[in-house]
Amino acid sequence: MTVRTCAAAAAILASAGCGASSTDTASTEARNLPPINTGATSLKAGFGTMDRLAEAAKREGELNVIALPREWVNYGEVIDTFADKYDIKVNELEPTASSKRELDAAAQLKPDVFDLTMDVAVSAADRFARYQVQGWQDLPDQVKEPSGAWYAAYGGYMSIGYDPRAVKPPASFADLLGPGYKVALDGDPLRSASAFGGVMAASMRSGTPQPQQGVELFARLKQAGRLTDLAKANVVIAWDHLNAARSAEHGDAWKVTIPRDAALGGYHVQAINKNAPHPAAARLWQEFLFSDEGQNLLQKGYARPVRGEAMLMKGTLDREQAAKLPKAPGPPVLMTIPQADAAKAYLRKEWGKKVG
Repeated sequence: MTVRTCAAAAAILASAGCGASSTDTASTEARNLPPINTGATSLKAGFGTMDRLAEAAKREGELNVIALPREWVNYGEVIDTFADKYDIKVNELEPTASSKRELDAAAQLKPDVFDLTMDVAVSAADRFARYQVQGWQDLPDQVKEPSGAWYAAYGGYMSIGYDPRAVKPPASFADLLGPGYKVALDGDPLRSASAFGGVMAASMRSGTPQPQQGVELFARLKQAGRLTDLAKANVVIAWDHLNAARSAEHGDAWKVTIPRDAALGGYHVQAINKNAPHPAAARLWQEFLFSDEGQNLLQKGYARPVRGEAMLMKGTLDREQAAKLPKAPGPPVLMTIPQADAAKAYLRKEWGKKVG
């Protein structure tokens, strides 16, 4: 039950002759709640109820977010819904910033919250305030820091998007070496997490990334004149939510596949700035993102909500939208931090020489 449902149930019981008025019950509940603590590590410890958290956040009046493009996993609707629901102004700072840039700019721009790739979050955990959202138990252990420094909100698979009018459906990354494929990565793999993920997906061998194999494939595509930019490509290697959004826009002119032998996954994690200027609003934002409403809004942007499995069991997942996500071949393979670090070091050394 939600807090409001519980309060309503208490009022009904009181009116049925429980020996206390609803006003008395509310006063008793208020006396039993903790003092407001905007730096608390949980809703229960710092606010007691969502209503009290929302009131504290509304008094702050604003929330500073960073690196949230409005077209990325439906963040535009997520932001607008949050702002309207709680009457809080959301300041959207540097929407196209990378995860590294978010942290580099934090002292100057003062974001309240971060949306980061997991490797960046792990390396900067000491810069985040600890906070465990209400749905904490629904989050898999491998995608959250135990004390609440950071925690995944959504994820996806690396995918191949293609124009079926121009090329045959590719069953693997190796198929892209065949005739007719004009391939693009979603950016520069030395700077873009999505493009880096594309190279790593192409490198997968028996569930293990082999960076040299990925670089070799793109080097061969470059030598054949078939590694191109997004505007000229009939194949785009990107996160499945990006390719799925493109498919929704173009219909049968764009299809998406996740190769069975390269089910590379990744998560974006959330964190609260330890020096957040609006600490209550930051915590309210996290509660909203991890609520059923917030998770379904992210799924509307073709992301895979981290609480999806728990919500499916509870009957709160938008199953119609879930059916629109690209079919996954199985559980995602998640690169470890050492694997990612080693792969990035290899690409820094070899990408420019072999692919350019």
